[in-house]
Amino acid sequence: MRSLFSALIVVAGLFVPSGPLHGENWTRFRGPNGQGKTTENNLPLQWSKDSNIAWKSTIPGQGWSSPIVWDDHVFLTTATEDGASCRVIGIDRVSGEILWNTEVHRQVPGPKRAQNSYATPTPVTDGERVYAAFYDGTIVAVDLDGNLVWKNKDVDFHSLHGLGASPILAGGLIIMPFDGSSRDEQRVGWKEPWDQAVLLAVDKETGDTKWRGKRGLSRVGHVTPILIGDEGVVVSAGGDRVQAHDAKTGERIWSIYSQGEGVTPSPVLGEGLIFTSSGFEEPTIRAIRPDGHGDVTESHIVWEQKRGVPALPSPLYVEPFLYTITRDNILHCIDAKTGEIVWQERLDGNYSASPLLADGRIYLTSEEGVTTVLDPGPQYKEITTNKLEGKTMASIAVSRGNFFIRTGDSLYCIGDQAGAER
Repeated sequence: MRSLFSALIVVAGLFVPSGPLHGENWTRFRGPNGQGKTTENNLPLQWSKDSNIAWKSTIPGQGWSSPIVWDDHVFLTTATEDGASCRVIGIDRVSGEILWNTEVHRQVPGPKRAQNSYATPTPVTDGERVYAAFYDGTIVAVDLDGNLVWKNKDVDFHSLHGLGASPILAGGLIIMPFDGSSRDEQRVGWKEPWDQAVLLAVDKETGDTKWRGKRGLSRVGHVTPILIGDEGVVVSAGGDRVQAHDAKTGERIWSIYSQGEGVTPSPVLGEGLIFTSSGFEEPTIRAIRPDGHGDVTESHIVWEQKRGVPALPSPLYVEPFLYTITRDNILHCIDAKTGEIVWQERLDGNYSASPLLADGRIYLTSEEGVTTVLDPGPQYKEITTNKLEGKTMASIAVSRGNFFIRTGDSLYCIGDQAGAER
């Protein structure tokens, strides 16, 4: 298994990407491999509710899933009827017209945190279908015309927090973590580990479950996985575990103990390392070498940092720095090689959406709808701020020169109409 991991790491210390980083299509949470980066240029710098808006569409129901984009379609999920009706929505990327709004499942709403929704997981697409997960553990596939193709209900999920992680694609599989309990055994609450958390792999063609990667004893988490190598290894964090699984078989390759609870930020890659965080109970950022086997807690943690730990937004790596936003809304710039704090700056507002690197700039969107634009670097350099109306907890999507920002009841396409028509 060591040879498998060694083959997946480039000598220079960078990771083999899981797909082309062209930025043309934004297919999953945080874009290509969940890193929150796009290679597109000439992206919007300034906007408001009245300027530089290509279109604005009203979205029914409630959901904090981020939009995804494939060619001329934008997709997102929502839940109506107080969370009972689970829906996938297809929108024309050029005009903002809602093309279809399909009820794909009905669920029984239960407990969740006030910050969460009944349609929080961001969908993922391969350009043929859209795959989405909902609060009760149901995973669905719809075609690009909004027709339900299959439904998988093999996990009957329960968590006092609700469901926050998002599915990803790895080859022919949909991979989705469920770090909680089940409806018939509602054991997991705060600080209560159990042994039934699962990383589920579903055949994207049929909806059949292909494998279940077991966590072992673990606690509540909401972390979206990432891939290392050409879709060969899935890195997924639970409440107090960071683990790597073989994407084809589900075999656990390595595991690191990461004491925490309700962990939300997704891992990011840089400097030949994986950066993870445990945002509650024992807040710590960890830099992990990915070439281990078995329990590598004592051998593969390169550095730990207990300041600047993100609780909700995922980190952003922009060489040579790691950028994080803490629970008390302080932006930290961290040396990614050493873990040392370079600078910190208190931000206005509250933050749930993850930061974005676009056109060489960092975009930070607050829950109050304000996007602050920064120059990355060893000093804090604010360029501008942009305000939209409505609460904003979803992360920005990027495609063909436009930003797509979801607020409480609307989806905005930011930028000029010419960009939307490309």
